[in-house]
Amino acid sequence: MSPRRSARSRRAVAGSTPLIEQYREIKARHADSMLFFRVGDFYEMFFEDAEEASGLLGIALASRNNGPIEVPLAGVPAKALNEYLPRLIEAGRRVAICEQLEEVAEADGIVRRDVVEIVTPGTVVDPDQLTRGRNNFVVAVAAPARSTGAAEFGLAVADLSTGEFELRGCGDPDALRDDLSRLDPAEVLLPQRLTVPADPAETLDAAITGSQTWVTTSRPDWLFDPATGEERLQSRFGVHSAAGFGIDPRRDQPLLAAASALLAYLDEVRPGGVKHLRPPRVDRTGRVMHLDEMTRRNLELVEPLRPGEGVTLLSLLDQTKTPMGARLMRRRVLRPLLGQEEIETRLDAVADLVAQSAPRRAIREHLSRVRDLERAAAHVSGGKCEPRRLLALANSLVELPGALENASKLTASRLVDITKRLDPLDDTRSAIEEALDAGDGSGTVREGHSRELDQLRSLRDEAAGWIRDLQERERRETGIESLKVGFNKVFGYYIEVTRTRVDQVPDRFIRKQTLAGSERYFTTELKEWEEKVLAADREIEHLEAQLLRALVERLGKDIRRIQQTAAAVSELDVLAALAHVSVRNDWTRPEITLSREIQIEQGRHPVVEAALGPGEFVAGDTRLDSGTHVLLVTGPNMSGKSTVLRQVGIIALMAHTGSFVPARRARIGLCDRVFTRVGASDNLASGMSTFMVEMTETATILNSATDRSLVLLDEIGRGTSTYDGVSIACAVTERLHEVGARTLFATHYHELVGLAESLPRAAALNVAVRETEDSVIFLHRLEPGGCDRSYGVHVAKLAGLPRAVVARAAQILRALESGPWGVGGRSAMLGDFGKGQLSLFLARAEGAETAGGADHVAEPDGPLHGTGPRPEPGDPAAGDVLDQLRKAEPDRLTPLEALNLVAELKSKLSPER
Repeated sequence: MSPRRSARSRRAVAGSTPLIEQYREIKARHADSMLFFRVGDFYEMFFEDAEEASGLLGIALASRNNGPIEVPLAGVPAKALNEYLPRLIEAGRRVAICEQLEEVAEADGIVRRDVVEIVTPGTVVDPDQLTRGRNNFVVAVAAPARSTGAAEFGLAVADLSTGEFELRGCGDPDALRDDLSRLDPAEVLLPQRLTVPADPAETLDAAITGSQTWVTTSRPDWLFDPATGEERLQSRFGVHSAAGFGIDPRRDQPLLAAASALLAYLDEVRPGGVKHLRPPRVDRTGRVMHLDEMTRRNLELVEPLRPGEGVTLLSLLDQTKTPMGARLMRRRVLRPLLGQEEIETRLDAVADLVAQSAPRRAIREHLSRVRDLERAAAHVSGGKCEPRRLLALANSLVELPGALENASKLTASRLVDITKRLDPLDDTRSAIEEALDAGDGSGTVREGHSRELDQLRSLRDEAAGWIRDLQERERRETGIESLKVGFNKVFGYYIEVTRTRVDQVPDRFIRKQTLAGSERYFTTELKEWEEKVLAADREIEHLEAQLLRALVERLGKDIRRIQQTAAAVSELDVLAALAHVSVRNDWTRPEITLSREIQIEQGRHPVVEAALGPGEFVAGDTRLDSGTHVLLVTGPNMSGKSTVLRQVGIIALMAHTGSFVPARRARIGLCDRVFTRVGASDNLASGMSTFMVEMTETATILNSATDRSLVLLDEIGRGTSTYDGVSIACAVTERLHEVGARTLFATHYHELVGLAESLPRAAALNVAVRETEDSVIFLHRLEPGGCDRSYGVHVAKLAGLPRAVVARAAQILRALESGPWGVGGRSAMLGDFGKGQLSLFLARAEGAETAGGADHVAEPDGPLHGTGPRPEPGDPAAGDVLDQLRKAEPDRLTPLEALNLVAELKSKLSPER
């Protein structure tokens, strides 16, 4: 905003017009919102709002004469509101819609106006402004209650467009961040001043910062009051106590505080328009699996790693036919179940639909013509009377009896329950069809629905017919063949005659308007019929609006039934979609057990398989159990190690959601969590290097994993020196082995194979490779044992590195592999380390202490040592070599420098060579 405009906007408005005074009074009550002020057929904005809207919407900035000064003005046509409003909401603005509450002709002075709705990013309800398969959540967050000493945050979550309302607790700031990331709300309500009791330095606001895309809205602290929250719940839902929702008023104070703030906000922005909000569902931990942001991202559950690119698990599973089904599918993918019985119930339903192909196809055919029932209910609740939306609701309800009939042919308990909840709403559909005419799609009130309306329409049609015939009558009587009868909103009906025929105009024609090439007239008789037509139109419009409001009020009584049916339809849609995908992709039902095993025979990565095409993916087996719960997977670059890890994680999560899985056979022991650490990148915004990000993620896993967890690690310690990395990878593996977590660890540290041999419940696997004379073939199949090569030079060749660089790399590699750091060296070292034996530099350092001097070099046996002559005790060359070794910094040596150093030291110890 320019200083000049700002100053002009803030200037005192002396002698304001009544309109501007009315605007200023209403704006003062909604200072935090952009005010859309209805003036006739336009929404107008003044002062700072006009300047901001001009920039955001790309509309002209004008001015309005307001006594001694001009007021900045911008406006948009009222009929184009749905075009401009989403752009302001997307920019994070609140918009207050101020309507005219009476007709201009009826007003005594200035027309009454007031705000009827406030639209914010989290309270949009218009389906045209929302994404079909995603919720539009607004979330209020309350800090832990100081009085109880509890450490739990309270979240109140609502989607006004669907009526969903949920309360839940989060144990700590990390869990809060994960929950908000999963919900991906459009708007988050925060107290103005709040500190987390457990850590005075960490504010609630800091707990949710990061890469969020939501808008944060500050609310007064006093709104986050548990006692008021309980009162609001009791009043809104007609219950005696919040205990009826499973809420303990003392223990759950953060939940009640969040509910208080959220309900107050909804009443403020949509007064009287949240009747469709459902009673709160209290979500306790223990029913669903907590998936942190890292796991959701690494497994690409709902978003690809590169935004806008690639397929996700959700995009593969989501073959739903309805918008509410798509939203439910997303929720289920992000919230896998923990209970065996509930998972099996879902699997029974999918199996029934897989086996019964005819009902499945018929159900999906009917559901393909069902619109968004949840958002239709919200629309009706808000008093919206758009006939086209009401007709769309009726057309959707037409399909329900057919879907219900076919669902009734199925026997799985969950499907039987769905049929009991699926109300076909015949009376609701009939009420719409009896009131509205669907013939031309306009949704006008049907003929015969109102005798008074029919009479008015007849009167209007008679008058309009008289006016239509007027043109022919006047042409005959005047002899003016070019005479026309027309209409516009400003001048009403008129008779138009060209200038060249004006001399033929009879005296009974009264001049109305002069144009460049013609004159317009009216007659007394035309004026009388015009008044009849216009009066009838006004009365018809008024009566139709009354009848539509009465219809909406009638439908409002069915909102809860519509919502219940929408919930049943969405679940039926999800189960039928999972069955459809399972049949199409040849998936199988997993066996869910209480054991700690994971057995997958001929498993496939569903997303990769879909990208490759039928028959292209190489299936493989994986087995984890109490006897071997840590698998160290080695293998070349590009051989598919990461795919194997992700495949196991995705199959386990699919099973927990109640989906069939891509495998010949799968036996999945219940997991309490699935952790992943795959790849890493800098987090510059937080000042964290790639290695720090990697270690932070690893720390989260080690501090949270249990013996029922599934842990997937793809490289640990690659962001630091080789020896630091090997040491960290070794320690992490031992820790997970000790905890008992089911673990797949893919690594290029072939040295870890020796560690696997020393741990009783660990095993090494490798991704098979076939070498030819001049190439390497990746078989993408797991085999027992370790792999001692990474084939990095071969991959570099495939990537297109210059031939000379590839040849030189191969030369250096051969030299390194033939030296003391050759193939198998560190693997043997770690194998000894796991057995309590130290070798190489570790042994040398300890030997120096025990043997009584820094110049004494321990001589451990093993393949790490060269085969050349060893120095005799007291040999001065040995002292020089030790000095150089002490000064050398291996972490900073390039492979070539290391090779030269080895050659130099060797020459000192054996000068004759």
